Amino acid sequence: MPAADTPAHRIAELRQAIEQHNYRYYVLDDPSIDDAEFDALMRELEALEHAHPELVSPDSPTQRVGAAPSAQFASVTHAVPMLSLGNVFDEEEFREFYARVVGELERETIALAAEPKLDGLAISLRYENGELVRAATRGDGSQGEDVTANVRTIRAVPLRLRGEPPALLEVRGEIFIEKAGFEALNARQAELGQKTFANPRNAAAGSLRQLDSRVTASRPLTMYCYGIGELDGAARPVGQADTLAWLREFGLRVSPESQLLHGCDACVDYFRTMSDRRAGLPYEIDGIVYKVDAVRDQDRLGHVARAPRWAVAWKFPPDERTTRVLAIEVQVGRTGTLTPVARLDPVAVGGVTVTNATLHNADEIRRKDVRVGDTVVVRRAGDVIPEIVRVVTERRPADSVPYDMPDSVPGQDRARRVQEIIHFASRRALDIEGLGQKIVEQLVGEGLVGTPADLFTLEAETLAALGRMGEKSAANLVAAIDRARETTLARFIHALGIPEVGEATAANLARAFGTLEAIMAADAEALERVEDIGPVVAGSIRAWCEDEGNRALVRQLQELGVHWPEEAPPASTEEGGLAGLTCVLTGALSRPRDEVKRELQRLGAKVSSAVSKKTDFVVAGSDAGSKLAKAEALGVPVLDEDALAAVLDEPAAISRWLAEPQRR
Repeated sequence: MPAADTPAHRIAELRQAIEQHNYRYYVLDDPSIDDAEFDALMRELEALEHAHPELVSPDSPTQRVGAAPSAQFASVTHAVPMLSLGNVFDEEEFREFYARVVGELERETIALAAEPKLDGLAISLRYENGELVRAATRGDGSQGEDVTANVRTIRAVPLRLRGEPPALLEVRGEIFIEKAGFEALNARQAELGQKTFANPRNAAAGSLRQLDSRVTASRPLTMYCYGIGELDGAARPVGQADTLAWLREFGLRVSPESQLLHGCDACVDYFRTMSDRRAGLPYEIDGIVYKVDAVRDQDRLGHVARAPRWAVAWKFPPDERTTRVLAIEVQVGRTGTLTPVARLDPVAVGGVTVTNATLHNADEIRRKDVRVGDTVVVRRAGDVIPEIVRVVTERRPADSVPYDMPDSVPGQDRARRVQEIIHFASRRALDIEGLGQKIVEQLVGEGLVGTPADLFTLEAETLAALGRMGEKSAANLVAAIDRARETTLARFIHALGIPEVGEATAANLARAFGTLEAIMAADAEALERVEDIGPVVAGSIRAWCEDEGNRALVRQLQELGVHWPEEAPPASTEEGGLAGLTCVLTGALSRPRDEVKRELQRLGAKVSSAVSKKTDFVVAGSDAGSKLAKAEALGVPVLDEDALAAVLDEPAAISRWLAEPQRR
């Protein structure tokens, strides 16, 4: 501690006092001084640091004011993926979720932690030895953007944790703007003649992604924490409720509305209570998040794609408004599919101005009988996608006629090529920065690009001659295309736009086969052994791979330098792997279930969630219940964890273990 009566000593005193007052104000909601007294402390600290710049530190409260503009946000890879949540929209769907969870855990009832679902922006805060060193957006769940400078300006986010935090603590939470702050922000924007925000979420997202952190500092952002990612130097709390209490001890803000609930009926009652209280809360919420409380049970349930199987968001009924259909237009998808879209008289729905809504297909138009000129009820499905709920037929114009969906539209082939290339270049595919729809339409229209392979033949001089692009933009785009030559097998498969193959299926294919050649050569039976692939998807993949035009495209892309690091394909059972075998995990294992699942999949096994006659073996931990009983009734071999360890250590021994399984 600096000697008393020195500037360093007084600066330390002021920082400690200010952070304590911030904690009482933002976390405890119990301020002990008024705003004038707080401002006086801040002014004194600012004056001292101005006179002694060598004493300024990154965790000083004065550093929340923001810094000069940054050129761009750096990319951050999340060591622990930031998963999104699956949704349910009514009581029946929630009860189905609960029944599935208790069934898989083989329990009569379980405890779930519940809290309001904030309408904000997910964030990751990384603390090392208690000091905030990095903040990152969720991004696509695997990679986000470094917004540390901006998050440092948010007073609800401690720059240094209280108490004795672990060596590494990554906190997950939601940044948002409260209703009063949003109204004040929009009033200020209007006074300055600047654009107002449509809703608090848009305002929060826009504020957090400012290149000038001084702008962020002027916005009323706050935060609630709801979980942890990486952790080193402390034992992980045993449950979600304990996690929230633990985070609060470090001075982190958590929702005061969170509750630990026992049983399905208690969860339903909580949803109804919060629905009634929704309008009176100081912030916007769009549903309730429920999480299986016990971390041990969370590990046992695992996750699929980018969503945990142990959590769900029960969304509130969507806001509905009436408007008029001005026109019905047809859009062309990347596979040539025609999708009708209703152009609407602009209407505000759930804080967003809606001008169009998808009608999905000709059958949907006929079922709802949507016509040009109709008055319709519109809502945002899941508070996101605009959709037409129904037609107000009593207000239908007398001269209206049914809409006749065309079999084709002018320029359909060109539109299909545009969508195909946009998908190929999208962020979760080959991620070609700067290749937006307008540029793709221009490239296709000028005849410069007809297939994704043509992108890799473009030259900066050619692009610079186009109307929308200068020399610098052209050079940047060519550089981005060149960078896209190096990718991953999963991204490449996803980029190809194979019907029925999304991002998760592409990743499963890459993991299961290891090489593109193996995927292209796989028959339907081999494809169906891959996780989450059934006969329809397998047939679609086979049909795509057998098309000579598609095979030529793949060859051309590889000849133009598109490449990726390939993993060796899983060995066959005869060579010592588990390819072709289906297994089920049940009971509590000594390691996280997802970790065991990945090891089995790496060896070629398909890990299923249900026991059947097609199951080759079951791995049973402690407290195994109905799945173990079913396996024994069907005569399916059951391996305990010792047997599993032996198989993972020496996969060639699998045939011996299956012939003489080690019973629990």
